[in-house]
Amino acid sequence: MSETGVAAFSVLGDEVRSALSERGFTTPTEPQREAIPRLARGEDALVVAPTGTGKTETAMLPVLDALASADEERFGIGALYITPLRALNRDMRERLEWWGETLDLDVDVRHGDTTDYQRQKQANDPPDVLVTTPETLQAMLTGSKLRTALEDVDHVVVDEVHELAAAKRGAQLTVGLERLREVSGPFQRIGLSATVGDPREVGRFLTGGRGCSVVAVDIGSRLDVNVVRPQVTDRDERLSRELVTDAETASHVRFIDDLIRENESVLLFVNTRQTAEALGSRFKELGTNLGVHHGSLSKEARIDVEDQFKAGELDALLCTSSMELGIDVGRVDHVVQYGSPRQVSRLVQRVGRAGHRRDEISSGTVVTTHADDTLEALAIARQAQDGDVEPAEIHDGSLDTVANQLAGIVMDTGEVRAMESYRIITRAYPFRDIDEAAFKEVVRELAENNVVWLDEDRDTLEKRRGTWQYFYQNLSMIPDEATYDVEDVASGQQVGTLDERFVVNFATPGEVFVQRGEMWRITNIDEEEEIVTVSPIEDPAGEVPSWVGSEIPVPRAVAGEVGELRRVAGEQLQEGAPAESVAAHVARRYDADRETVADGLSQLEGHEAPIPDAETILVEFRGREVLVNCCYGHKVNETLGRVLSALLGQRAGSSVAMEVDPYRIELEVPRRISAGDVMEVLEGTDPDHLPALVELSLKNADALKFKLAQVATKFGSLKRWRGRGSTDFGRDRLLAALEDTPMYDEALREVRHEDLAIEETAALLEALQSGEVALETVGERTPIGLGGNASGRELLSPENADASVIQTVRERIQSDRVILACLHCREWDRKQQVKRVRDQPECPKCGSTRVAALNPWADEVVSAVRADEKDEEQEKMTERAYRAGSLVQTHGKQAVVALAARGVGPHNAARIINRLREDEDEFYRDILRQEREYARTQSFWG
Repeated sequence: MSETGVAAFSVLGDEVRSALSERGFTTPTEPQREAIPRLARGEDALVVAPTGTGKTETAMLPVLDALASADEERFGIGALYITPLRALNRDMRERLEWWGETLDLDVDVRHGDTTDYQRQKQANDPPDVLVTTPETLQAMLTGSKLRTALEDVDHVVVDEVHELAAAKRGAQLTVGLERLREVSGPFQRIGLSATVGDPREVGRFLTGGRGCSVVAVDIGSRLDVNVVRPQVTDRDERLSRELVTDAETASHVRFIDDLIRENESVLLFVNTRQTAEALGSRFKELGTNLGVHHGSLSKEARIDVEDQFKAGELDALLCTSSMELGIDVGRVDHVVQYGSPRQVSRLVQRVGRAGHRRDEISSGTVVTTHADDTLEALAIARQAQDGDVEPAEIHDGSLDTVANQLAGIVMDTGEVRAMESYRIITRAYPFRDIDEAAFKEVVRELAENNVVWLDEDRDTLEKRRGTWQYFYQNLSMIPDEATYDVEDVASGQQVGTLDERFVVNFATPGEVFVQRGEMWRITNIDEEEEIVTVSPIEDPAGEVPSWVGSEIPVPRAVAGEVGELRRVAGEQLQEGAPAESVAAHVARRYDADRETVADGLSQLEGHEAPIPDAETILVEFRGREVLVNCCYGHKVNETLGRVLSALLGQRAGSSVAMEVDPYRIELEVPRRISAGDVMEVLEGTDPDHLPALVELSLKNADALKFKLAQVATKFGSLKRWRGRGSTDFGRDRLLAALEDTPMYDEALREVRHEDLAIEETAALLEALQSGEVALETVGERTPIGLGGNASGRELLSPENADASVIQTVRERIQSDRVILACLHCREWDRKQQVKRVRDQPECPKCGSTRVAALNPWADEVVSAVRADEKDEEQEKMTERAYRAGSLVQTHGKQAVVALAARGVGPHNAARIINRLREDEDEFYRDILRQEREYARTQSFWG
């Protein structure tokens, strides 16, 4: 018999085989059949398989067998099991404790919440197996007793290694493993991973490129994924009134509720916490037996719903990406994905959680919400079943991680030769290409920031007073941003957390939002203690929190297939083929129902222009709107959009607003920009100049400045970066001060790595200029171009917001305060609530009606207006004030209301005012649309 089948268990010792029989393990799973013999031989290996296929036992059975059968007595830790989330430690402990007791091995857990007593006990009497996190390993390496305990480590298992490979936490861990190697000598490395597109690269990440066996289970053939766009029924029209939403969203809720009732246990995945809360509130209204689970809920709340679901007390768990990882919630019959999963890997990981009885098919349903969503989900499902998964994007050469680990190495030994630390760091795979010059710049920066002492004569790094404080404040590479605890005023219990950016920009006493599927009204905000006090309400018309986190980027391969699908179907339609037969043809190819496919192809109806795909870019013009249809995914479109925005803005001498999705770049340009300007930029930009152009565009955006502040903290240049009140704390000055430092280089690298695709975009420009990619134009908006408006639609916010939402907006704006300032005599200003402003404001000193309405914090604008001599910035402020004053003089209080809205400046206020409308509600609807637009696009404004 080959090294498969039951023979896999035969390589294990008698004690383990006996325990397997007692535990009910009669036949190994596929990853166990393939991997256990290799691991028993001591090979380094990466095991790639879905959650629930026994990956933990795959890795740990050979490790436990080796520990239990060792001839020599061991005094330290024999094996480390490293997991990315503390929540996983609870599951690992429950699953490993039994094995430890049976094999007479001590298994323990150590992370940030471990008590001092337990830590001391582990240092004095180390366990055989320690389950821990990447950050806690960092701390363990610096303790004298624990370093002695770590000398005996022979095995390290890294769980969810695919998650770590794409994060700075993982880059930090790879150096941590090399530091561990300095203590223990070589050890066996075992990685457990979900399906990835480049398992060998992840294996190199794990082992430092020293060689790694890869055991990969083919999951694509075991996926049964159905893509459905629910059709609105008469029942949904009635249900929409009950759920206080539109009929379309009601149809989604009804369809998913039916799926939950058809299955015993369902995981319902959504892409954002905001969607989880909004959707959860609707299911609560419907009476669906489900729990809500995401990272901003308290630990107790998450554990409670996990346990309820595992015990069968809940029919479904509505969750975000945290449940992609291996948290044990018991049997899952079916997985529902609400909206496109955006990436193949996410669909595979999520649907892969269903099933797992012996060789069972994993079944899932993707419920789509608009045409782009449907075509995207069809492409992703097809690629998943064919095994076309995206590669993990490793953070190669992150300099702030080098800085962090330099301090760690100094903490390990107290003193180290600089080039010895360079040798340790560059053994880690993500840092293999760091050159000595870049490394020395990092060393000098740390020395200047008093993190380490650099003795240049001896070429040594030594501990100093600030090293200990820096290191323990920066154990994690996760950026340090403030979060506010949300507490119920009645019970005093924590409901969850809110991101600081939401609190600063949106939250005020009286505002309503959704959390944990329930509605809450803010009663107080304690900024020092970072606590938001709330009270529960029954009103379902609240504002959904604006959670942290970028939109999941759609890869180029997915966007390209959507373009191909559109082109093939669109050309058939343009040639006169009946829509029904075209939909039927696509449905056969993608194994989908005809109604869903027809809905996805609906944006092709009436599209007479060339159809954009991977080989055709279509540019649309209408007034100040420019829309570039390009099917290249988020990162390429973001890169190309930034270049267009920067160069067109440079030509016009003013800002150009930009918004992108995987299939479009939408620009709002000054009137002096013509179609010819846009074409010239696309056809005339030198691809070699792209990096410099992107860097120029980033300097005018908050993204780079915000990232620079975080990176500077990791270098010890800023003490404990916090975002609070930082929007005006001098990020421009910080950018200017740090521009020629490794901190700036790292911030730029990270933004490019996470959000952009420089090389791919340069290749696209070359293809466009050589004629390989066609560039077409049309002087109107096309159905495909307009399809992007649907993809940006906020969940549960119908196109015509319902009356209670409009009333909430009206009341909020009327209660807001504005500064009224006379622009004639320039001697009078007053802060006043909007509702107390006269229909035609006028200055009480000179009687002029030329009065500007300004934001209540815009005192510097008033000062600029009064200044006799003004700098460039003050001139801009004054010009803005005079434009606001002209609006108020012409339109009175209506202009004051529009100007008081969030992110609505004089230009957009004028657009809102000048629209013809039937009633006042429409006026406030336009304001609400503009506020939402501002919230989506504010990071792109210089």
